[in-house]
Amino acid sequence: MNTIPLDAATLAEAGRFNRKLAWAPRFRIRNRCMPMLGQALLRVSQVGADARLERGGIRVEQRIAEADGLRVPVRILRPAGSRASAPKALVIDIHGGGWVIGNARMDDRFNAARVQALDAVVVSVDYRLATRTPLREIMDDCLAAARWVLRDGLPEYRTLPVFVVGESAGGHLAAGVLQRLQAWPGLMRRIAGAVLFYGVYDLAGSPSVQAAGPDTLVLDGPGMLAALRLLTPGMSDAERRRAPLSPLYGDLAGMPPAWMAVGDIDPLRDDTLELAQCWREVADVELNLLPDAPHGFIHFPTRMAELALARSHAWMCEQLARHAKVEAEVEAEEESETASLALDAISPAPGPGR
Repeated sequence: MNTIPLDAATLAEAGRFNRKLAWAPRFRIRNRCMPMLGQALLRVSQVGADARLERGGIRVEQRIAEADGLRVPVRILRPAGSRASAPKALVIDIHGGGWVIGNARMDDRFNAARVQALDAVVVSVDYRLATRTPLREIMDDCLAAARWVLRDGLPEYRTLPVFVVGESAGGHLAAGVLQRLQAWPGLMRRIAGAVLFYGVYDLAGSPSVQAAGPDTLVLDGPGMLAALRLLTPGMSDAERRRAPLSPLYGDLAGMPPAWMAVGDIDPLRDDTLELAQCWREVADVELNLLPDAPHGFIHFPTRMAELALARSHAWMCEQLARHAKVEAEVEAEEESETASLALDAISPAPGPGR
């Protein structure tokens, strides 16, 4: 269940960091005021983000993705210099933040690493937040941005395979986008894989969410069910469990291969475990259940975070290699069929009596 090698020193470091986290406040959603304050502080911390990326050899562009009557801001990170002319993949990134904080800049560190590791172009979606926007409209933003990317919003990259990446609330939104893209099989065929970090896939509360207590790290365990209900006002649990609002209960037919990671002390553990079990019925899934990893662990300065991110990059490179092999086989088959038809066309028809 875990392909990431974790030695004793890595696990000991994770335990020490968790003891520090136990003293930290938990993320909670009880009203609109605190998320709006958090968003303001986040923006202050991001001053100079573009310049930092450009000094690291990454070009930044802000665009508007237009689809389905929606206009969604996106942040595009591209390789600069000699690597800029031949990227190998497109990545659609959907940030986390509990649907109430965050923006496309929030994942700059992770997306810069993806640009470098994959020779990729990354499109990060700046969807509206739940402090002012219903969840279904947030999901519409993400779908519109994905359809813009896949329908030649970036025509110079129309032949590149595409990955959809999401973390936490972004994992929920990414899974929802993939399910809704089934309505456009031609677009879906461009998806080479999904990378999902500890997402929320059951908005009525998976068993581990319902059992979350006050000792939960990072997230406010006892308040998680109330937060999900605040996010989906006026709904019953049965309504919350309808796809694509809860991707766990949707049709996964046609899904691409997936890489998933979650910590075994994350209250969202069961969301990932249950989704992986269902996803495996239709496509390959590499599932990583990491010991002593809390929610949001990839943001922490630990060896475990480094290893998990590195493995996600390696997995995407493996999918690119498989995609290239399949494309080569299809191209060879098409060339063979063309040659056969050409021979048939020039071969003389049999004469009388032959």
